[in-house]
Amino acid sequence: MMSDSGPAAQGGQQPVDPCVLPLGTQGARDYPFIMIMFGGAGDLARKKLAPTLFRPYRDNLLAHDFRVIGFARTNLNSAEYRAMIKESVIKHCEDPAPEDMLNEFVSHFEFISANFEDDSKYEEVRAAVEKGLPGVSQENLNLLHYLAAPPDSAPVIIDRLKHHGLAQGPGRVRVIMEKPFGGDRASARALNQRVLNAFDENQVFRIDHYLGKETVQNLMFFRFGNNVFEPLWNRNYVDHVQITAAEDIGIETRGNFYEQAGVVRDIIQNHMLQLAAHTAMEPPASFDADAVRDEKFKIYKSFRKVDEEYLRHNMVRGQYGPGRYGEQAVPGYREEANVAKDSVSPTFFAGKFYIDNWRWSGVPFYLRAGKRLNKRITEIYVEFKQPPLKLMGSACQDAPNALHLQIQPEESIILRFNAKQPGVGNIPHPSLLEFNYSKAFQTASYPPYARLLLDCLRGDLTLFARQDGVEAMWSVVDPIIQYWEDNPPANFPNYKAGTWGPADADELMGRDGRRWRDFA
Repeated sequence: MMSDSGPAAQGGQQPVDPCVLPLGTQGARDYPFIMIMFGGAGDLARKKLAPTLFRPYRDNLLAHDFRVIGFARTNLNSAEYRAMIKESVIKHCEDPAPEDMLNEFVSHFEFISANFEDDSKYEEVRAAVEKGLPGVSQENLNLLHYLAAPPDSAPVIIDRLKHHGLAQGPGRVRVIMEKPFGGDRASARALNQRVLNAFDENQVFRIDHYLGKETVQNLMFFRFGNNVFEPLWNRNYVDHVQITAAEDIGIETRGNFYEQAGVVRDIIQNHMLQLAAHTAMEPPASFDADAVRDEKFKIYKSFRKVDEEYLRHNMVRGQYGPGRYGEQAVPGYREEANVAKDSVSPTFFAGKFYIDNWRWSGVPFYLRAGKRLNKRITEIYVEFKQPPLKLMGSACQDAPNALHLQIQPEESIILRFNAKQPGVGNIPHPSLLEFNYSKAFQTASYPPYARLLLDCLRGDLTLFARQDGVEAMWSVVDPIIQYWEDNPPANFPNYKAGTWGPADADELMGRDGRRWRDFA
């Protein structure tokens, strides 16, 4: 089996703990690698992975001893592949790059044109891996298998990697898997068993790009590195929590996927429950990967079990119809490509959850996500309870104390409090204290995929999902999916594109005397 020890084990310099690295020095320069990019000519590889790799390469945070081997059905040779990668980097990287640097970067890319079932091509991969990198021993080589292919290809690829001896070796072998990790708990468990038949759990990096965003990572630092809010972070002082993941775009080219997945499988089961866990988790004993993931797992297991009656009254689904985004008319979901004209796949979700543990008992967590909404924004909103005695009258009720942890498009933390308005009389004035990443550090934050890929090279599993956590998250959403599939909606589409979703979502909050955050 390939060791997961760092370069220090082979005599290299031990990298500093990322928790104490100065800004801009987090990298993986000591980790030469070969990456096999399955699906290497697809949208994910072209639009995300190649541009993501280029940025740390440009900033000297990536080992310059590396090879990327694209493996896909597309009929390309290596020269054509390098030209495609270069074009993608130019198109999808925000910062311009010198021509000679781009040419040097793409010179590390190769391509194998093959079906994922073609055993002979895996032997080509094996030969390339055995060839290795000049001046790098096999023991110090990182081999990354990135599954950027359609999810139904994963079992085939995993089985072939094991059969051809590419899952273990003298160096460090890792497999990176994109969501969805199965389509329900049973299929996720079957997939995990297949993966763990080839790889050890500490070799498996189940990637969720939301967890690479600075604000998500900073949530733990904010909570556990400051004593100001920790005494308030519980049922005694928190009224409720809202987590919103709104997108203003439609499904674009993902019609086939969305017809099978819908919004719950696409974003609730993974992104949203991960954000909830980061918000609600107990302090870990350390920032060790398993210590953090143990605490998140406890949160998933603490989500209240629900019955059909609860689901009927506290879970809202929606599907967008034709509408407008700004001045532009946009189609409804059923008018999108590869979508059935009578489709009942939901593109919107709103629901109320409870986490039944000592800290959060009785505090509702409202989750909301959807396509073709009014604005693109992802935010965790923590609203605190009102003071026990309203000395300032009822005006303060309209502006409760709250924390806004915005994840996108801006990465910021905002504290909302009340101050006295100047002049005669006790008139409260809502006020804000804001911390903004780009303004504070005068630099653009790294793309989430860049942080996660560097973590993978370094063997840091903290921001990646573990097998038991994946299955536990499916246990939370499986009853919702099953209930909705057993009871198809009769009113789709039920919200116009460019709005904030169906009226039932507002009623869900209104029945509790609350309302969704206003992002106008």
